[in-house]
Amino acid sequence: MAQADLPDTTHPAGSASLRTWAGFVFMSLGMFMAILDIQIVATSLPTIRGALGIAPDRMVWVQTAYLTAEIVAIPLTGYLTGLLGMRWLFVVALVAFTLASVGCSESGTFAGLIGWRVAQGFAGGTLIPAVFAAVFLLFPPRQQGIATTIAGVAAVLAPTIGPIVGGWITKTWSWHWLFRVNIVPGIVAALGAAMLLRGAACNRRVVRAVDPLALVALAVALSALEIGLKDAPGLGWGAPRVAGLLALAAVAGVVFVAQTLRSAAPLVEIRCFADRNFTIGCAFSFALGFGLFGSTYLMPFFLGLVRGHNALEIGEIMLATGIAQLVSAPVAVALERRIDPRWLTLAGFAVFATGLLLSTRQTAETDAAAMLVPQVVRGAAIMFCLLPPTRMALGLIAPGLVADASGLFNLMRNLGGAIGLALIDTVIFSRSATYAADILRQLRAGDVATAVAIGIPRDAFIAQRGQPIDADTAQMLQPLVAKAALVHAINDAWGMIGGIAAVSVVLVLLVRKVPRVA
Repeated sequence: MAQADLPDTTHPAGSASLRTWAGFVFMSLGMFMAILDIQIVATSLPTIRGALGIAPDRMVWVQTAYLTAEIVAIPLTGYLTGLLGMRWLFVVALVAFTLASVGCSESGTFAGLIGWRVAQGFAGGTLIPAVFAAVFLLFPPRQQGIATTIAGVAAVLAPTIGPIVGGWITKTWSWHWLFRVNIVPGIVAALGAAMLLRGAACNRRVVRAVDPLALVALAVALSALEIGLKDAPGLGWGAPRVAGLLALAAVAGVVFVAQTLRSAAPLVEIRCFADRNFTIGCAFSFALGFGLFGSTYLMPFFLGLVRGHNALEIGEIMLATGIAQLVSAPVAVALERRIDPRWLTLAGFAVFATGLLLSTRQTAETDAAAMLVPQVVRGAAIMFCLLPPTRMALGLIAPGLVADASGLFNLMRNLGGAIGLALIDTVIFSRSATYAADILRQLRAGDVATAVAIGIPRDAFIAQRGQPIDADTAQMLQPLVAKAALVHAINDAWGMIGGIAAVSVVLVLLVRKVPRVA
């Protein structure tokens, strides 16, 4: 029987079968593991560095290798779906991800680990857009909200619980289990998807000719951009290496777009951007990535460096966001059937921005209790920032373009995260130095309020006021000043990502009305 002739998986009434739902859940499980892997490895980089004898300045490549390969793979999802079909693309990618996880766990050298991380990242990069494409290829419109929610919860919950999972694994077992934990779920999800996903939509293939120039240009553009963004905060945006990488990314990007536009069978269907709602939906995806990746970076950063918590304690504190996401998910599904998605998107990003901005008033004493409300506000808003914009972007795209559109939509979220993290680090590094200089100037001027704010006893400061700062006093003040300056800089970073989320609300005014589903 030809692939296109396989029996369909929907009931006569237009509802997806239980078999289809079960297959989709297995797909979401595989995606969840791929996203979780990024976060749990990030929490345990110092342990991996010590075990393999990795130099401190090379440690970041354990993550960069994965993220660079992932960001290259994401937009290729449409091409690979046409080559293999959605079902077998997912199965092959998940098997490759699982095998690469085994390779990572057994690596005894830095070079070996990096090689396996590249393979792991490329395989994992296709899983997210494949799952979101499946929402619009496997389910009728009235069930797409539920399917999007299942995929969305898996996508945004993984980064939230990553710190507690990574911290627990490292504390209980060894760093090898950060990768071995993927093996059983990977096998189960691959077998489940292979056995349960049937029908024309799962197996449709439209093979395109490979455009070597476009492929190389795309890989160079995204790789150079990712590495340039990684290096920019530390080396400076004007550093020759950074400027060269970003210029290379720009030139390669122009070559890719020009080659794609003139191709009769493009590698990536960028004509999806001709649809206004898709383009605006991608902008919302970018803003969500900026805020979501930024917040899941800033919280562990603050709790670890300012409050001195370990990975497991940080994970326990951040669970509040995940719980709020789970509680709000069914509410988002119910409201999407009753309210114009434009107004749900507006409300979602407005509340998300509020939750981000609530964290701009942190002090060196801020801890779990004071972080609870901002976390709950952000967590409750996330599904409203994901579910309506996803339908906005992909809901009216032609079936033949859905896989490409999903790849581009998810690429924008990852680019938002990559650019956001680079700007966050830039703000923290630059503003910390400025704030430290300001604090020292105020201390030399005898400002009692500043002294008390950074932790100097009031009476002790008053007794020493007006006297020159000797070497012993300067040594005592240095960590206090550095911590206070870091807190202010982190608050500025929260303000930046909150501002991006708030400004994105204006985009709702440009969206064409999307029909609600019954």
